[in-house]
Amino acid sequence: MPELTHLNESGFARMVDVGGKPKTQREAVARSVVRLNRETYELVAAGKIKKGDVLSVAQVAGIMAAKRTPELIPMCHPVAITSADILFTQDDAGCSITVTATVRCTGETGVEMEALTAASTAALTIYDMCKAVQRDIVIEETRLLRKSGGKSGDYMWKDM
Repeated sequence: MPELTHLNESGFARMVDVGGKPKTQREAVARSVVRLNRETYELVAAGKIKKGDVLSVAQVAGIMAAKRTPELIPMCHPVAITSADILFTQDDAGCSITVTATVRCTGETGVEMEALTAASTAALTIYDMCKAVQRDIVIEETRLLRKSGGKSGDYMWKDM
C-alpha cells in the first residue's frame, strides 16, 4: 500500500513539501457533464435564460475557480497557472453540456485539482443560472481526463 504523503509523523494532516522537485511543464484536462431537460437546454442555446449568457458566465467562473483552487482545497499548493481554458460541447440530442477545462503551468506540482475545480465550478454555474427554470439538473461524470508532466508521468482516462 502506498505511503500517505499528506500525513505527518504524528498522523495529522500536512501539506507536502514540493520545494525539492524540479519545475516541469504540466497540463491537466478535466470534464463535467451537465444534463438538462429539453426546455432548459433550448433556453440556454438561445441565450434566453433570464440571468444572462449562461456559457459566458460559466466560462469566466471556471477560469476564476482554477486560479483560486488552493483557497478551496486544503492541501492544494498555490500554483502559478500559465493557462486556463474552458470549452463547452453541446449535445442537442441528449440535452447536455460537456464542460472541458484545461489548465497548464510550469512548476513543482501538477494542476489536476485546478482543472477539476474549474470544470466543476463551470458546471455548478450552469446549474445556478438555470435553476429557476429547472430544479432537477444533473451534474455528472466529473473526472480527470488526462494529465502530463511531473515525476508520475502521463495519465489518460481509460475511455479515451
